[in-house]
Amino acid sequence: MLEQFRKYIASNHLINKGDRILVALSGGVDSMGLAELLRREGYDITFAHCNFHLRGKESDGDEQFVREYAERVGVKLFVKQFDTLQFVENNKVSVEMAARELRYTWFDELVNSDFDKLALAHHADDQIETFFINLLRGSGIKGLKAMQPRNGMYIRPLLWASREEIKKFAIENGIQWREDSTNSDTVYLRNKIRHDLMPVFDNIKSESREKILESVNNLASENQLYRELLQEKISQIETVNGVLHSVNKRHFDRPQGVEKSSANIKLQLLFEWIRSFGFSYSQCESIFAALDGDPGKEFYSNDYQLVVEKETIEIFPKAINALNAFNALKVEKFEKTPNFSLQTSNSNIAQLDYDTLKLPLKTRFWQQGDRFHPLGMHGTKLVSDFFNDNNFTTFQKKTTPILVDANDQIVWIVGHRIDDRFKITEKTKTIYEIKCEK
Repeated sequence: MLEQFRKYIASNHLINKGDRILVALSGGVDSMGLAELLRREGYDITFAHCNFHLRGKESDGDEQFVREYAERVGVKLFVKQFDTLQFVENNKVSVEMAARELRYTWFDELVNSDFDKLALAHHADDQIETFFINLLRGSGIKGLKAMQPRNGMYIRPLLWASREEIKKFAIENGIQWREDSTNSDTVYLRNKIRHDLMPVFDNIKSESREKILESVNNLASENQLYRELLQEKISQIETVNGVLHSVNKRHFDRPQGVEKSSANIKLQLLFEWIRSFGFSYSQCESIFAALDGDPGKEFYSNDYQLVVEKETIEIFPKAINALNAFNALKVEKFEKTPNFSLQTSNSNIAQLDYDTLKLPLKTRFWQQGDRFHPLGMHGTKLVSDFFNDNNFTTFQKKTTPILVDANDQIVWIVGHRIDDRFKITEKTKTIYEIKCEK
């Protein structure tokens, strides 16, 4: 087994020379086998043990067992105790999800502080069980490909080995371990698959586990190809302008009379684009349905806002820094001469009557109720109406700078229209010219 272990690490480039490796050590046969294999190979290892306090004295016994083992072999050990049930109550999640979140949050903190890799004892049977768990959750190809030998700082050097192979290695080498009594409790989905489902496959075909693993590996390769082609497709249809990401709605059109599977392909393409911004599949279904409705429908993830516009779908951060909207305003002040010619062709230049301005000027974004006197118009107009009349998108409304004077009077909708009160007239003596470089 040691030779296979070496080959798997080398072929998957799991450990580099000099790596400091944190080993997740529960005290079970899998993690104890991994710890001994790494230790006997001479790697620089440290152990990390989680006590979730879910099995009373048994949990404390696991902790004591791991402490004694670490002391005996002379390896440093970190131990973290969790109030898992309190976390479940506070966050309204399952015990399994709570333990997972607590465990990996702590592991991440440790690795980021002083380690290069985190070694996990997942093996081939875990891989198969994870495949069926994801299958029952309705996962797509990304979920069905299951775990990989390496995922960032996480490494899984035992994915090639079965549970029985690891147990046999432990017995032959006098490695002790602790049995988790909950491993036989079929209230947990993973245990149901392990104890109820897998024996059925074993009876159907003696090589069933090997063939399932082969399928998982094939899915992993196909997923990699799919992701590469998908990124190529998204790069072709997506327009990125600073923090704004947009795609024309025609790329998700659902032609009349086509099969449902064709519509599902469009839905899946939409999901693959928006998922990286934190939107869920259920949100994607709602967004997809909104494509045929009135424009302006808005959706939110934790950090992003998505708006279905008339012709496009636009995504941008919920919090937008004004400095990202434009580079700078450049100001020039000069006296008006007889041969002065008013600039009217470039909307990014505002020429103003200096003597009408209350300095200092500043920029801000649109606020509800803002009004101004559009150049050439009698009376005032809501800025929101000006935006709508000029077909501004939600993103443009949120990011178009508004130049105001010291009294917060609107001087210029930057890049679009100045206020009539500050225009140049025959009486103007001094011109205040502002250029916007977007």
